[in-house]
Amino acid sequence: MDPIYMRLHGDDVLLRALREDITYEDVSTDAVCPTARPACVDLIAKAPGVIAGLAVFERVFALLDPATRVEARVADGDEVVPGELLATVRGDARVLLSGERVALNFLQRMSGIATYTRRMAAALEGTRTRLVDTRKTTPGLRAFERAAVAAGGGHNHRYNLSTAVMLKDNHIDAAGGVAEAVAAARERAPFTCTVEVECENLEMVREAVEAGADIIMFDNMTHDEMARAIALIDGRARTECSGNVDAGNIRALADLGVDYISSGALTHSAPILDISLKHLRLLDEASADANPLSEDAR
Repeated sequence: MDPIYMRLHGDDVLLRALREDITYEDVSTDAVCPTARPACVDLIAKAPGVIAGLAVFERVFALLDPATRVEARVADGDEVVPGELLATVRGDARVLLSGERVALNFLQRMSGIATYTRRMAAALEGTRTRLVDTRKTTPGLRAFERAAVAAGGGHNHRYNLSTAVMLKDNHIDAAGGVAEAVAAARERAPFTCTVEVECENLEMVREAVEAGADIIMFDNMTHDEMARAIALIDGRARTECSGNVDAGNIRALADLGVDYISSGALTHSAPILDISLKHLRLLDEASADANPLSEDAR
């Protein structure tokens, strides 16, 4: 993830997670490690998948102690296999123990999303259709989950309500119709914003085209209806389909010729990727100093 974003916004999220896990002390760690001791621990994959979130994983430990170092053997977007050594973390044993769960929670969640996204994106190979995410993200974790989608080979839709106009059924009802909603959006929104209209039938598609929408989304329309809608649009707007998209039907949707396929499942339904920190070893000071990280690992 972008280091500037991490400092401005990401650190707040990570610190909240750490404060949730440690209210005033880590009783278990303080019992077995009352004083600082150099140590290292291995990050190991326990299931096949795609890695995402290594920078977030590392940042959790750095917030507890900037001296902690992660010697990574893989990068975001890499595919891993069970038993593979992904990284070695070096630092104060108390930091490694206290930060373990929070760091893994972010890494497992992001890697799970990247793994699911890779599976979906693979079905689109050879087409011009882009797989994109939605705003159906875990509250407070959107930036992390979007980064995971990108690591898995997907693309990002609008970040939030301020970055683009998307006129859904309730917006259209509030405005009094598709044409009225588009006109109001053009009047209000910055000229840099695209205007997308969610359509449930061919009549709405026709109205959206005539109103000058930039993107027309087919919401839960049938395969035949979408084919007819694309013919009706005839290149006058970009097209997106959404609703009940999964690995079993995504290729058939792409073969229609749509520009984008959006799937909330990328972020709301992806299972975590099983990853563990194992084999913590206490080091003496001489041993710790004798195993510096390479410049590349830093």
